[in-house]
Amino acid sequence: MRLASRMERIGTETAFEAAARARALEATGREVIHLEIGEPDFDTPRHVSEAAARALLDEGATHYTAATGIPPLREAIVADVKRWKGIQTTPEQVVVTPGAKPIMFYAMLALVDDGDEVIYPNPGFPIYESMARYVGGTPVAAPLREANDFRIDVDEVAGLITERTRLLVLNTPNNPTGSVLTDEDIGRLAQLAVEHDLVVLADEIYGRLQYEGSLISIATLPGMAERTITLDGFSKTFAMTGWRMGYGVLPEWLVPAFSRLVINSVSCTNAFAQYGAIEALTGSQDEADAYRAEFIARRSLMVDGLNAIEGITCRMPHGAFYAFPNVTSFGRTSAEVADHLLYDAGVCGLAGTAFGKHGEGYLRFSYANSRENLSLALERIGESLATLQRTGELVGAAS
Repeated sequence: MRLASRMERIGTETAFEAAARARALEATGREVIHLEIGEPDFDTPRHVSEAAARALLDEGATHYTAATGIPPLREAIVADVKRWKGIQTTPEQVVVTPGAKPIMFYAMLALVDDGDEVIYPNPGFPIYESMARYVGGTPVAAPLREANDFRIDVDEVAGLITERTRLLVLNTPNNPTGSVLTDEDIGRLAQLAVEHDLVVLADEIYGRLQYEGSLISIATLPGMAERTITLDGFSKTFAMTGWRMGYGVLPEWLVPAFSRLVINSVSCTNAFAQYGAIEALTGSQDEADAYRAEFIARRSLMVDGLNAIEGITCRMPHGAFYAFPNVTSFGRTSAEVADHLLYDAGVCGLAGTAFGKHGEGYLRFSYANSRENLSLALERIGESLATLQRTGELVGAAS
C-alpha cells in the first residue's frame, strides 16, 4: 500500500502541530498558555448564533444549497464589500465556501499548471506555498524583511516575475507579521499585475483588523477587477472559526471553474451557517467592534511587554492579532527557542519558520487571549529567556 506521490508535495499548518504538543504537555499536568493558534478567544456574537439556530430549527435550512452559496448571503456580501472595500461586484461573482482556505486551493487548481510560478509572501500563511507545490506549481518566495517593516518589496517582486509567473498572492494585513501594505505598494503591485498579465489572490481575511488607516483593496484599482480574487471570511472578525465560513469575490470568467471545483469537492457550504453569516454582516456590529478594540489594547500589552524582555525586539504590528518578535540574539534557531518556551515556560508560540524560511530568527505569538494570560505569558517568557541567557541550556521535549 502506498500514497500518491503528490502527497510528498503537500505541507501542513504548524500551529495545529504545536497545539497538539501543548495538549500532550497539559496531559502530564503542566499548565500551558496557548499563543499558537490564530483564533479569537471570544464567542461568536449571540445574535449571529441565534440566526443560524432559527434557520436550522424553524426555517428548514437543512438541505443542499447552490454550490456558490445562498442568494441572500451573496447579496449581503456584495453590499458589505462595497461598503467596506469599495468593490463593485454582483452576487453572481461571489462564491461561498466552508472556510476561506478553499478559495486559495481553488485558485491554484484553476489557474496553475505544472511548472507555473506563484509568487507569495514569506514569512506568510503556509498554505500558499503548500497548495502551489501540491498542484504542480513552483512557489516563489517574496521575502518580508523587518527592515521594510515586513512589507513586501515591490521592486523585489518585479525581479521575481518571469514568463512562467501566473499568480501573485498578497496578504494585508499579513499573517504572521501584522504588516500592512501602503497605498503606494498596492498601486505599484497592481501595475505589475496588469503589465505582466498576472492574476492576484488578495487575502484580506484580516482586513477589518487593520488598526491604522483604511484597507485599500487591490481589486478596486484600474484594470484589476478582471484579474483579482478577493478572499475574505468570518472567522477572524466575528469569532466564527468553527463555523467554517469564507468566500471569494471573483472575476466573471473564473466563476464557472470555481463552481465546478465546489461541486466536485464539498457540494456546497453548510446551509444554516450561511444564515448566521448574513446576520454577521447585516446585524449589529457592536460586538465585532468591541473585539477589535480589545485586540488593539492587547497589541500594546504584548508588544510593549516583549520589548521589555532583554534580548527581544518586536515591531508594532499594524493589523491582525500577532506579534512577531526578533529572537536572534539568543543564538538559537526559532524552533529551538519556541520549544524551550513551551517546555520550560509553558508558553506555546510558533517558530517563525512555520511561515517559511524567511521567518528564521522570529517567533509568532497570537495575542488572541485574555490580558491576564498575556501578562502571565510575558512574565514566564522573560524568566525563561533570562535563564537561557545565563546558562545556555535549552529545554525541549526530551527534557
